[in-house]
Amino acid sequence: MSATAVAEPTASTATTHFDVLIVGAGVAGIGSAVHLRQQCPEKTYAILDLKDTFGGTWATHQYPGIRSDSDLYTYGYRFKPWVGPPIASGGAIREYMSEVIDEYGLARHINYGHRIGAASWSSETGLWSVQATRSDGSAAHFTCNFLWMCQGYYDHENPYTPDWAGADQFSGLLVHAQLWDPQTDYTGKRVVVIGSGATAATIIPAAAEKASRVTMLQRSPTYFLCMPNANELADRLHLIGIDEETIHRVVRESISHDFRELTRRCIDEPDAVVEELKELIRAHAGADFEFEPHFTPRYRVWQQRMAMVPDGDMFEAIAAGKVDVVTDEIDHFTADSIVTKDGTVIPADVVIAATGFRLKVMGGIAFSVDGESVDFSQKVAWRGMMFSDVPNVAWLMVYFRSSATLRVDLIGDFVCRLLNHMDAIGSRQAEVRIPEADAHLPKLPWIEEENFNPNYLKRDLDKLPKRIDRIEWRDSQDYWYDREAWPQIDLNGPEFVYDGVRASKRVTEAA
Repeated sequence: MSATAVAEPTASTATTHFDVLIVGAGVAGIGSAVHLRQQCPEKTYAILDLKDTFGGTWATHQYPGIRSDSDLYTYGYRFKPWVGPPIASGGAIREYMSEVIDEYGLARHINYGHRIGAASWSSETGLWSVQATRSDGSAAHFTCNFLWMCQGYYDHENPYTPDWAGADQFSGLLVHAQLWDPQTDYTGKRVVVIGSGATAATIIPAAAEKASRVTMLQRSPTYFLCMPNANELADRLHLIGIDEETIHRVVRESISHDFRELTRRCIDEPDAVVEELKELIRAHAGADFEFEPHFTPRYRVWQQRMAMVPDGDMFEAIAAGKVDVVTDEIDHFTADSIVTKDGTVIPADVVIAATGFRLKVMGGIAFSVDGESVDFSQKVAWRGMMFSDVPNVAWLMVYFRSSATLRVDLIGDFVCRLLNHMDAIGSRQAEVRIPEADAHLPKLPWIEEENFNPNYLKRDLDKLPKRIDRIEWRDSQDYWYDREAWPQIDLNGPEFVYDGVRASKRVTEAA
């Protein structure tokens, strides 16, 4: 993978200027760079990343069986056909990204080993000043006209682990999945995976291949979607000789359509969907598989993300007797076990906490605008990608029910259209402001818990920006709405402000 080579840091601390600075060399940052190259070819740009390689989450996570929880036809980029199985390993995804980096000549634009500490905007100069520290300890200074924040939404260094009583007395290995060392040998050992989401569903079948016993310990159940790790439509189109670009486009649309229908049915006929999910599980676990108490969630289907189980591998491991399931809360650890609140003792040599992550809005960077510190938790998010009164910044927050990369493509189109519009009208500063007619509306939490309520969002909800009761001032989390609405966004609408003047006023004065 030639693209893994680390960019050589420069010795100078002189300020380097780019038209656009992209933060993050993960799936979002790499995809955004391609869109910028394609749609704004005259713009200079650079990508900064804390890590010493590309990949983002696929470089962070190295736990057993690491794989996607979305199909690669929609998780892959629209401009780069995916040609492997729909659910792909972390290594395959990084290979795909490496090809994108090579094909679009991105490597020379990526600056690895850069930790950004602060970003300050000056309306006087129309520039962001970005202060970073290289991995060798030297300082790096950048200025840019536009900041494209693609660094992800969670803390890559400090995952969420509950404070379990007696955990410090455990004599085995206790590690969060996010911090797993792939060199760890757990052959023949008793492995306990704490969690019930996509990470747990990935680790459990992989660990069962080597461990003497695997126990899934969950506080509450999750909905699982068992599906073949193949796409019948893609296979058929390959068979009859259709080109890869067409296959990728058609299968991508087909999968998007199917998930839109699934979303609708989860709202309109949730009981029927739950029964269908059970039937898919029974196909792998057996007709007499019991769902109570371990596989009956307490929330409405699709109120949290479903966990993909390709080829039903986790349930086949359960049916084969390789995996036990315990549903209860942890009371305490002992030297060699976990004791649950109902008194169940689970022997363990290795405990992997698949307990989620901590949100980290805008990379935890200290932002300021004209000398005033920016508290993003008090800003209102415009369509989930810009912030009220913060100039020349785009934020890439992922979809939670749909593939994250679908949003990369949509935001890529919008940002490039905005940049080209700014050039056309001669503006160096663009921001969004709540229209005066809506200024009285209360600021509400970023998510509506009745609609979507995973613990990792609820736990850190105070860190997220606010919304108001207007469709454009909330994150719809609806790919199908966004793909229709965003291309129609009026860049001279009442929320847009260019060089300190509302667009609507500029248009009126020009007329």
